[in-house]
Amino acid sequence: IIINCFSSLFPLDTWRSTLRTTGGLRRTGWEHTGTAGDGLSLRRSKRGWMWNQFFLLEEYTGSDDQYVGKLHSDKDREDGTVRYVLTGEGAGTIFVIDENSGDLHATRRLDREEKASYTLSAKAVDKLTGRDLEGPSQFTIKIHDINDNEPKFTKDPYIASVQEMADVGTFVVQVTATDADDSTYGNSAKVVYSILQGQPYFSVEPETGIIRTALPNMNREVREHYQVVIQAKDMAGQMGGLSGTTTVNITLLDINNNPPRFPQGVYQFTVPESLEPGSTIGMLKATDADTGKNAEMEYTIMDDQDMFQISTKGITQEGVITLTKTLDYEKRKIHTLRVQVENVYLDPRFHSRESFRDTATVKVVVEDVDEPPVFKRPAYIMEVKENAEIGTIIGSVSAVDPDASRNIVKYLIDWRTDMDHVFNIHPNNGSVYISRPLDREEQAWHNISVQATENNSLMSHVPVYVRVLDVNDNAPTFDNVDEAFVCENAKAGQRIQTVSASDADQPAGGHRFFFSLAPEASVNANFTVRDNKDNTASVVTVRSGYSRVQKSVYLVPVVIADGDFPVQSSTNTLTVRVCSCDRDGNMKQCNSEAFTLAAGLSTGALVAILLCVIILLMIVVLFTALRSQREKMEPLIISKEDVRDNVVSYNDEGGGEEDTQAFDIGTLRNPEVIEDTKHRRDIIPDSLYPSTRRLAATAARDNTDVQDFIAQRLQENDSDPAAPPYDSLATYAYEGSGSVAESLSSLESVSSEGLQDYNYLSEWGPRFKKLADMYGGEESEDS
Repeated sequence: IIINCFSSLFPLDTWRSTLRTTGGLRRTGWEHTGTAGDGLSLRRSKRGWMWNQFFLLEEYTGSDDQYVGKLHSDKDREDGTVRYVLTGEGAGTIFVIDENSGDLHATRRLDREEKASYTLSAKAVDKLTGRDLEGPSQFTIKIHDINDNEPKFTKDPYIASVQEMADVGTFVVQVTATDADDSTYGNSAKVVYSILQGQPYFSVEPETGIIRTALPNMNREVREHYQVVIQAKDMAGQMGGLSGTTTVNITLLDINNNPPRFPQGVYQFTVPESLEPGSTIGMLKATDADTGKNAEMEYTIMDDQDMFQISTKGITQEGVITLTKTLDYEKRKIHTLRVQVENVYLDPRFHSRESFRDTATVKVVVEDVDEPPVFKRPAYIMEVKENAEIGTIIGSVSAVDPDASRNIVKYLIDWRTDMDHVFNIHPNNGSVYISRPLDREEQAWHNISVQATENNSLMSHVPVYVRVLDVNDNAPTFDNVDEAFVCENAKAGQRIQTVSASDADQPAGGHRFFFSLAPEASVNANFTVRDNKDNTASVVTVRSGYSRVQKSVYLVPVVIADGDFPVQSSTNTLTVRVCSCDRDGNMKQCNSEAFTLAAGLSTGALVAILLCVIILLMIVVLFTALRSQREKMEPLIISKEDVRDNVVSYNDEGGGEEDTQAFDIGTLRNPEVIEDTKHRRDIIPDSLYPSTRRLAATAARDNTDVQDFIAQRLQENDSDPAAPPYDSLATYAYEGSGSVAESLSSLESVSSEGLQDYNYLSEWGPRFKKLADMYGGEESEDS
């Protein structure tokens, strides 16, 4: 197959020369058949299809199909017997071939950016036999690019920033534009950048699209935001090229190139002297043209004083002056401060630290306030002996008016802290004295509050702690010991009890108690007291042998004296009980009271036990009575189904859903008693059919078999030994002796000589209406 392709890239003569050289695109090869020259002989062999390419311009705007080229086979004798077949990408749709001539056309406009090349196959076929004259050969159709796409930026807009005061040529941002045209063919995709808006502040590199600063010392405080428009143009920027634009928003970043400054040199604040420490005096605000971190400031009080302090408020960057100590108008009326402000973060490239500071003077004027009296002490501690007389002065408090007027101060006791009015105070000099007797053992400390007031308006308080001192005014007594036991076989000098003492007083040197037998008991004494010198004493026997029969209880008077001044003493009696003991001295039996105590039971315990026994007996008796009564009642219950209340029986046939009247057995017992106003819904009332109703009543009266049936069943129930002894209801089912209407069956009607009259069925109520309609009427002549 010879492929003819006309292209704008080659002159026609040159292309034809190429065709002739290649043998009409028929491939010709060489193969070795023998030796020639270098020992090899060559034989020319015929080659198959030859690779080739077609070239086609994109965006064809003609009205006819665009001619691509011509396919021709050397087997084609041009006698119309050869047919050319095209397959591959776009065959039959985008590309068509004339099967007779081999001319190849494009049917529509092509876009290189959509698809740059197409690969197809062609073959020559015999029209008569359908046999391939030559095998298929592939070829490529390449689409030539034209400049039909403008450059497009990857972003629009661009956001960039650069520090203020930056040097000329400082990098800002790089913009990038792309062109969809073929970059390997011509200049259709070669882009050049230029700046349309933003001069003289910025410039752009034509080849790279890098934007740089073009003006020195650009100040953010003068202008912060810039808008730059960049153009990208293809065809290397030549005329006729396509272009696209983008916007670049550039922001100047702040640097610390401005110092903080106070708007005014002197500030003045007026505060009352009663202002509490920690309160705010006032606020200062320095200005800084910078922003963010570069505008952060720090305030400092330069004066050497500790009455005030200043801190920076984070959000507003204000200097807050607060009070650290109490102000006193009488001591100092004006406080003058020197406050300094400086940036926290400095940039040494522009300024020194000294130039980034500023100072201002702050005057704090103290206003006089009428203050309450001030006590000379924060608290007072006073002491008084518990035996002090009423009216004794125990101490004094003192307060002064801190104001310049120095008003007279009056004193009084806050009675809420001294509800018993134990103390009082002289209102003029603040002397505290006793108004009621004191008792240290009752209350050792008194906490009261004294008030100081001027002009009966302002008042202050001070705590007064009164300590009541102890005096020896209490006699010692036995310490929880008042009874002892002695064996009958005890020997002389045997210790039977150790006693100790206690005293409500608290002497400074501690307690020291002295024990002795009372003088009146020393004559013919059975026991004696031996002081152990450690605030205890031992009660010992003075003879051997004690008889419980002769005397079971001995009273031993013991004198206890303390060692303080004045000496206080008391006589305490120890009760000694005589008990019988074994040889080892273990008690076996004392008197009755001692035995009860030894057994561990008191009178109260015995009474409680007795009450418990009585209660248990009552519970047992009550339980027995209830159980016996229950056993008497159990035989009465014969069956679980037995019912003591009303029993309703539904064993009558009834009248269906319309019958709301239950069958009344009382009617059977006494047929004479019939309610005239009580009608059943399933039968016709007597008022409509009186003859039939009376007939049924008469038949019921004449029927005595029902009464006999009930009487017989009642007698059987009364004579039944298993019947319950209480009233009960016995229900008997009685079918009856037959219907008063006699039989309704038509079985015997055949034997009747004449037609039976069924008209009486209409008198039996609505249930027999259907039968009355069927049999009661006269037969028509047609039947």
